[in-house]
Amino acid sequence: MQITRRSFLKLSGAMGASTALGLDFKPVKAYADELSKMHRIKTSKQFTTVCAYCSCGCGLISSVDSITGKIFNIEGDPEHPINEGSLCAKGAGFFDLTEANKHRLRKVQYRAPYSDKWEVKDWDWAMKRIARLTKDARDKDFIVTNEKGQLVNRTESVAHLGSSNIDNEECWLISMSVRAMGLVYIDHQARV
Repeated sequence: MQITRRSFLKLSGAMGASTALGLDFKPVKAYADELSKMHRIKTSKQFTTVCAYCSCGCGLISSVDSITGKIFNIEGDPEHPINEGSLCAKGAGFFDLTEANKHRLRKVQYRAPYSDKWEVKDWDWAMKRIARLTKDARDKDFIVTNEKGQLVNRTESVAHLGSSNIDNEECWLISMSVRAMGLVYIDHQARV
């Protein structure tokens, strides 16, 4: 870094004034905050788990507060053979999937067509509505045979977009379920 004459004079003037006034500009460390954090880490229970974002299976260490039972830290496992403690951006943001995320939706919010207001609904109402809309779309647009007269049994008005936050077994189960409903437009977020 190159120091100009003007910046040198400003810096030396500030230092001279601070010495004359007896001010101490040394960085102050907040030891109390650090002690409580270290105490929390020392008394926590640590569990190893696997990141669910992709098929790599990177290792994670979850620190759980022994008093509240809530996760307060997630980091890469340095002893895991795949990631050796490092994490990608999605794995590093894994903590946001826990209930510690203050922006996480905790209730079903529904906005009626052409409305500008959100309504809070319960989960039973939402699941029944999704099932009803899916059934109505399948009943209306279900194709039994194609143009050649071949049996196809499919619907093209409903699609499924999978999540990258599920493991291989869950992905297979969902894939088979939506295929059984006749869906052909099946995609996965990891491919996008």
